[in-house]
Amino acid sequence: KINKGISPIQDQDIETYFAQGEKMPKATLNAKEAYQNADVIIIAAPTNYETKKSYFDTSKVEEVLDIVKEVNPDAIIVIKSTIPVGYTAQVREKMGMDNIIFSPEFLRESKALYDNLYPSRIIVGFEDPALEEAAHTFAHIIKEGAIKEDVPVLFMGTTEAEAVKLFANTYLALRVSYFNELDTYAEMKGLRSEEHTSEL
Repeated sequence: KINKGISPIQDQDIETYFAQGEKMPKATLNAKEAYQNADVIIIAAPTNYETKKSYFDTSKVEEVLDIVKEVNPDAIIVIKSTIPVGYTAQVREKMGMDNIIFSPEFLRESKALYDNLYPSRIIVGFEDPALEEAAHTFAHIIKEGAIKEDVPVLFMGTTEAEAVKLFANTYLALRVSYFNELDTYAEMKGLRSEEHTSEL
């Protein structure tokens, strides 16, 4: 779909961008082709939360890491998937790969392009001092791609960065639940008429 100029997700900004005929990166389903000559590989694989077992399913992230380790082990790897706190350090040790950093994304549903162009902040987590230059380079790339100027950039350990992402997600979920409860209350009490809307 991307190669045909069709947005694979519902996002008005992306659909408009495609409709204007803007160039996009080439999309491929051939992982080895995508990774073999890359300087930086960004992993944004799904990590669905398993409620019954209370854990994030990180198997898709590790599938990507397995291929990268085979075809381009020297590339800098940036995990952007939602992962458990402490995961980056654990997977670096498990996979024997010292070139992994973590950079959380803060994207709203149907506002992905906008939130990339106008980010509230850029966070990059790394542990090894040898990755400092790569972390700064990656942050610079993300900042250069934004339209918003003076985007705050924060560098911290990977575990701290993972915690920031977790807390941001939790806070957002709390806000959504709170306003859903307000909406339910308003409906039950008949407060959804025009005259009461401004007061709420």
